[in-house]
Amino acid sequence: MATDIFNIKKNLNINGKEVGYYSLPELQKQGFNIEKLPFSIRILLENALRNFDDFAVTKENIETILHWKPEGSDKDIPFKPARVLMQDFTGVPAVVDIAALREEVARKGKDPNTINPLVPVDLVIDHSVQVDYFGTEYAYERNIDKEYGRNQERYQFLKWAQNSFDNFSVVPPGMGICHQVNLEYLSKGVIERNGEVFPDTLVGTDSHTPMVNGIGVVAWGVGGIEAEAAILGQPLYFIMPEVIGLKLTGKLPLGSTATDLVLTIANLLRKLGVVGKFVEVFGSGVANLSVPDRATIGNMSPEFGSTITYFPIDDKTLEYMRKSNRSAEQINLVETYCKTNMLWRENEDKIVYTDVLELDLSTIEPTVAGPKRPQDKILLKDFKNKFIDLLAESFDRQYISQKDRDIEKSIIRFDNEGGDLPVSKTKKSVGIEDTEMETKEKDGLKTVWITRGDEKFMLSDGAVAIAAITSCTNTSNPFVMVGAGMVAKKAREKGIDVKPWVKTSLAPGSKVVTDYLEKADLLKDLEALQFHLVGYGCTSCIGNSGPLPPHIAKAVEDENLIVASVLSGNRNFEARIHPQVKMNFLMSPMLVVAYALAGRVDIDLINEPLSFDSNLEPVFLKDIWPSDDEINEVLSRVLSPTDFAKNYDTIFEGNEIWRNLEVPKGKLYDWNSDSTYIKEIPFFHGISEEPEQLSDIKNANALLVLGDSVTTDHISPAGAFSETSASGKYLLSKGVSQENFNSYGSRRGNDEVMVRGTFANVRIKNKLANNEGGFTKFLPTGEELGVYDAAQKYKEAQIPLMVLAGKEYGSGSSRDWAAKGTFLLGIKAVLAESYERIHRSNLVGLGVLPLQYKAGETASTLGLTGKETFTITGIANDIKPLKELEIVATDNNGKELKFSAIARLDSNIEIEYYRNGGILQYVLRQFLQKA
Repeated sequence: MATDIFNIKKNLNINGKEVGYYSLPELQKQGFNIEKLPFSIRILLENALRNFDDFAVTKENIETILHWKPEGSDKDIPFKPARVLMQDFTGVPAVVDIAALREEVARKGKDPNTINPLVPVDLVIDHSVQVDYFGTEYAYERNIDKEYGRNQERYQFLKWAQNSFDNFSVVPPGMGICHQVNLEYLSKGVIERNGEVFPDTLVGTDSHTPMVNGIGVVAWGVGGIEAEAAILGQPLYFIMPEVIGLKLTGKLPLGSTATDLVLTIANLLRKLGVVGKFVEVFGSGVANLSVPDRATIGNMSPEFGSTITYFPIDDKTLEYMRKSNRSAEQINLVETYCKTNMLWRENEDKIVYTDVLELDLSTIEPTVAGPKRPQDKILLKDFKNKFIDLLAESFDRQYISQKDRDIEKSIIRFDNEGGDLPVSKTKKSVGIEDTEMETKEKDGLKTVWITRGDEKFMLSDGAVAIAAITSCTNTSNPFVMVGAGMVAKKAREKGIDVKPWVKTSLAPGSKVVTDYLEKADLLKDLEALQFHLVGYGCTSCIGNSGPLPPHIAKAVEDENLIVASVLSGNRNFEARIHPQVKMNFLMSPMLVVAYALAGRVDIDLINEPLSFDSNLEPVFLKDIWPSDDEINEVLSRVLSPTDFAKNYDTIFEGNEIWRNLEVPKGKLYDWNSDSTYIKEIPFFHGISEEPEQLSDIKNANALLVLGDSVTTDHISPAGAFSETSASGKYLLSKGVSQENFNSYGSRRGNDEVMVRGTFANVRIKNKLANNEGGFTKFLPTGEELGVYDAAQKYKEAQIPLMVLAGKEYGSGSSRDWAAKGTFLLGIKAVLAESYERIHRSNLVGLGVLPLQYKAGETASTLGLTGKETFTITGIANDIKPLKELEIVATDNNGKELKFSAIARLDSNIEIEYYRNGGILQYVLRQFLQKA
């Protein structure tokens, strides 16, 4: 039971009811300087005070937070979130793990019901819809049908979990993206539970969970393993963070959007270095940002590396809650509690931050980011020249001017009506077998004339292959979505159309979006430009762009064209959006429409026409760009709480297919040994009741030697895979045809598929291998093999494995399989220059040792090639947080290199997780001892 050690628990009358709360003003009266603490630290403090039990949460933990210092601390603190959010890609393996925990408890003769969520869990199925159909009225329905066809077994499993577990709800497919649903519906701001009132907090199994920082909720992304521990009642432990103050002044100028702002912030904060830190936003400019604007910034926290980007609750928060149909009682609860308990945005001048970065909103200019990292900001006015430079630097191709190509005089448009492939204005269908291509090369830049029947158009480097209005980042923001609709409307009025080679899609984060676009009479304009609704879910951002049209795919593949995607998302890592699309650029939905009209990214949209009308009159971006007043006038007419009520009152019901899904009954899952989707994870089977003693790592070989910015997409890709990959071969051996492979993300419930997909990204560059992709050398023989096959040979030879890496190892999504696959390949340790927060934590959570070079040292400075044999000592005896371990690297000639590295076990609890072989093994042993 929690104990009120500072005697600060008080009662508050809200909505005619007496509720208890832990009073921060009472601590202030006791002489603690609470008003100097950042709001986010105050929320951590309240959380520790309320959950104090002198075991999992100690008095020392509370005092560490109470005496927060701007420079942070190396002491660990606990956090018990009020709830957990999941999406289906990470949710399925998490549920597999919990079901496997139950199975092992039952095998040991104990009650499996002891394994049950202890805090509310909301799982939103949003990551599985793929853009197979586009540009047509039937695209949404057919994509939904395909989604159920591919994923029925996974969905039955999740529906079983909803029936079997307490505190576990599932939002069915086709209802929205988890982060937007969280922002618009699930988040309370303040929670009343069991007679107590306290701040709404959560962790989520998606790195973009900080989106709800924009509505005043402290929340961040964790790996599935950490989330499972939180679900089972374990506090999450992390080092006391520094808090960077982001001071905003001014107001966004005409023509700039929240997207431009967040891409600017991502660039600034990534340069500053905020990995593992909190960011808190303050200043006069905050009042000029709506909650959707704030949420856009919070959403992209992982792109610049911070744990959260927090906006304290204020009048704008309450205004958004009213508009999104929160009850009057809930809004009163939020306002009363926050103003009473020092959590209302005021007295900002008294707060002390670790560091302050100032940004004047009036300086923000239209911006894009890419071609493969979200923080690589490019001003729109510089985009054309930057693309030219990128083409030369990365692909050794020289630029041919727009004039030389003379595109507009050459294109014969397609209607894209009446089928999966475009047909001509004479409605004559043209099959892929009728496609002819003529390749021309000038100064190194490739151009392909595609002739299909009587039609002819040109495709070349820099062409936009995918234009996607997608992702929670921007589709939650009505301003930019209505803005995109108005760009489409004005383009239609000017008589211009999307180019025929562009695959277009509209994938909003909730049905509220299509409601207000319809009321604004703008959905028809987007559809006229083939931005038809393709689904409500995370599509292009997670790699579910679907196939390119066959004639485009063939041209790109055969001629090795460097085509681009433009998307309103948050992720653009290599091979993530689509394996054939090598350059990917993030931008506002409004610019996505503009570039779909232009059909190319190597165009100066400020000064050059983006297209020509039927009379060959030029149409410029400024001709179709709406003013802020035009957008705001539409918003004032179409945004209504009734839209939120209509869509969220029935959000858990699902469609007829969902309602008719038959699911197994019982508290233990009925595992199907023939399933290629759902399989009991082997981690817990036959686990001992006590962990084994820790041992040093001896005579290890490097499985991979990697460079900087290796993402979890490189380590564990989420998208499609081929029949020649290790996972593809495995599925073929199980009788699964290639057309039914689905994606890595959808098969995360099967460890056999996922371990074979680890380090299998087609763009990963392993310095030990000659080939790009998932290859390595089996060092004892020098044979080049796939990573999985080499790992199996090492396992047979009983040789432990390592990975050597550079800076920012594991950046990107909070992907648990990037750590699970690492563990199952036999990798005992990773040695990197620096880690992204979530992946380091995930490695510890799987019993893999994260090591970090000492400052100033790298593989290069030490002269390591990765071909050495490594022995790591200091693990077996007296392991402690951040201990320096000795490493001896011995080359083929017997020459030894001795150096030390830091064990990134950052706290005592992480040492316990590592000692137990992982966080879930630790939790399971705790349950077994109590049962």
